[in-house]
Amino acid sequence: MLKKLQSEILHFKSQPHNFRILVLTNLVYAIVLPVIDIFVAAYVMRNSNDPTKVVIYQLTIYTGIPITFLLNGWLLKHFNIRKLYSVGMMLSAVSMMVMMSLKNLDLTGIGVAGTIMGMSFGFYWANRDYLALAITNDGNRNYYYGMETFFYTIIAVVVPVAIGWFIELQGGAARVQRAYMILTGLVFIITIMASVVCFRGTFTNPVQKKYIYFKFHPLWYRLLFLALLKGLAQGFLVTAPAMLIMLLLGKEGALGTAQSIGAVIAAVLMYIIGRLARPKHRIRIFAAGLILFTAAALVNGILFNELGVILFMLFLLLAKPLMDLAYFPIQFNVIDILSRIEKRGEFAYILNHEAGLYVGRFLGAATFLLLAYGFSTEVALRYAIIIIAVLQLSSIYVAKGIIKQGREIDPASDKDSTAIHSITNELIPS
Repeated sequence: MLKKLQSEILHFKSQPHNFRILVLTNLVYAIVLPVIDIFVAAYVMRNSNDPTKVVIYQLTIYTGIPITFLLNGWLLKHFNIRKLYSVGMMLSAVSMMVMMSLKNLDLTGIGVAGTIMGMSFGFYWANRDYLALAITNDGNRNYYYGMETFFYTIIAVVVPVAIGWFIELQGGAARVQRAYMILTGLVFIITIMASVVCFRGTFTNPVQKKYIYFKFHPLWYRLLFLALLKGLAQGFLVTAPAMLIMLLLGKEGALGTAQSIGAVIAAVLMYIIGRLARPKHRIRIFAAGLILFTAAALVNGILFNELGVILFMLFLLLAKPLMDLAYFPIQFNVIDILSRIEKRGEFAYILNHEAGLYVGRFLGAATFLLLAYGFSTEVALRYAIIIIAVLQLSSIYVAKGIIKQGREIDPASDKDSTAIHSITNELIPS
C-alpha cells in the first residue's frame, strides 16, 4: 500500500510544473467551495425562510458569470491570467462580506451579492478552463479531472461537517450570525493563499485573437446543446441540497453531515476512474453519472423526507463528479479539434460555451420558480429535479453523437491510449 502511494506521488511529481501548480491552486481554493456553494445558500434560507430567494440568488450568480466571461476576454489583453484568476477567487469572499452586511435580505441586496459572486465564478472558471485546456491533452485529462475530483471530495468529507456543526453549536441567532462572519473572514484568508500558490505558476495568456463569433462548425452546436442540458441541473442543483435540508431538517449540522456521508468512497472511486479510464470509456462514465442523478431525483421526489434527503446526497456525491469527469474531456477534445479546423483561439470556444450553459441554467432555475409560484415550494423541490434529471438523460445520446462526429472530422482524436499511468510521461515530459 505504501509503495502504491509513493508511486502515485512520484507520478504526480513527474507532471509539468504548471500542471502541478494548477492542481495545487484549485486544491487550496476547494477548501472554501463548500462554504460558497452550500452554506451561503443556507444563510439565505435561514434568514429568509424562502426557497425562491435562494433560487433568485443563484440566478443572479449565473447571470453574472457569462458577462464576466466576456469581460475577462477583453481584460486578458491587458493583464496576466494569474491576476484575473486570483481576482476571481478573492471576489467570492467579497460577495460573502456584502451578504453578511445586509440587515434585511431583500431582493436588491441578494441580487448585488449574487452578481458579485457571479463575477467571482466568471473570472475563476474562464481562466481555470483555459489553463486546464492549455496544460492537458486528451491523453491525461481523465487523470487531471480524476485527481481534482479526488481532492474535492476528500475536502467535502471534512469541511461541511466541521462548518455545519460549528454554526449549529453557536446557539442563538446573534452567535450564528457571528459564526457566519468568522467563516467569511476565513474564506478571504484562504483565497489569498490560493492566489499566492497560483502566482508560482508560469501561466501565459491565450494568443489574442478575435474571441466573439456567431457562426461555428456543426459539431460545436451539438456541444452547445450538451452544455444547455448540463446547465439545466446547475440552474438550482447547487443550492437544492441546502434548501432541502434546511427545509426538512432545519440544521446546518445535518447539512454538513449529509454532505460528508459517503464522500471518502466517492473520492477514491473518482481517483481510480480518472487514473485508469481511457477516452473510449467516457460515454460509460457519463451515462453512469446521469443515471445516478436520475435515481437521486426520483428518491427525493418519492420520499421527500429526512431519509430521502440523505439518499439524495449520497447519490449526488457520485453522480456529479462522474458527469464532470467525462464532460470536461469531451468538451476540451472538441475545442482541440475545432480550434485547428477553424483556426480560432481556444478562449473563443470557452466563452461561447458559457452561453450554452447560461441558457440551460436559466431554464433550470425558471422551471423551479414556475413550479414554486404556480403550485408550491414543496412541488418545486420534489418535481423540478425529476423533470430536469429525465431531460438530462438525453445527454447520453448527444454525447455519443459528438464523439462520433469528432472521430469523423479528426480520426486522430479518437486514437485510444493505453492506461493513463503508462503514457502520461511520454505525452507530457517533465
